[in-house]
Amino acid sequence: MKRFGRWLRWGLLAPFALAILWLLWLFLWVVYWGQFNPGTTRFMEIRLAELREKNPEAVLRQQWVPYAQISIHLKRAIIAAEDAKFVDHEGFDWEGIQKAMEKNQKKGRFVAGGSTISQQLAKNLFLTPTKSYFRKAEEAVITLMLENLWSKRRIFEVYLNVIEWGNGVFGAEAAARHYFAVGARQLGPAQAARLAGMVPNPRFYDRNRNAPGLGRKTAIILARMPSAEVP
Repeated sequence: MKRFGRWLRWGLLAPFALAILWLLWLFLWVVYWGQFNPGTTRFMEIRLAELREKNPEAVLRQQWVPYAQISIHLKRAIIAAEDAKFVDHEGFDWEGIQKAMEKNQKKGRFVAGGSTISQQLAKNLFLTPTKSYFRKAEEAVITLMLENLWSKRRIFEVYLNVIEWGNGVFGAEAAARHYFAVGARQLGPAQAARLAGMVPNPRFYDRNRNAPGLGRKTAIILARMPSAEVP
């Protein structure tokens, strides 16, 4: 009976111990990437594996560029398109989350998350593209770490360098060269707005570059860019 009690206690404690180890692992990576640039992300690993199922020689296109070498137009466009309150919030846009929850309830399934730039970065660095409330909880934990350990400028710099922008295309430099044959620092307002419009569905827009919806989104983002506040 005593042995059974010990096993029961260990059985109850094990999940907590694993959770603590997971949090420590995340914490150490967040601290490290606060000073050193990520060589790869979870999203990159997933996309590369998918590409290599069709072509074993496939590689990703991604080149890190410092924050100062990324066009101010792209920075404003991304803020205008993805997270207008980025410099002010602490990782979460509660109004956006409320709207997303209402949309999910209306559809009867998980279709929107109301994610901020910080949340999107958390997902890209560590998680998978699957949509679930459990994954949103994981994302929230990582977001809190990023917001408390990194500056807004660092969050935005890493985000601009690692997000997906096409089929095997990651980061602002690779995106600028892939779509416009220029460097990230050379992007003009219209080019930047177009790239920002691609972010929610980059692989689709890579295949459908003249999609009417993208043109409409680009015009809306262009109109919002002058008021966008960047870190």
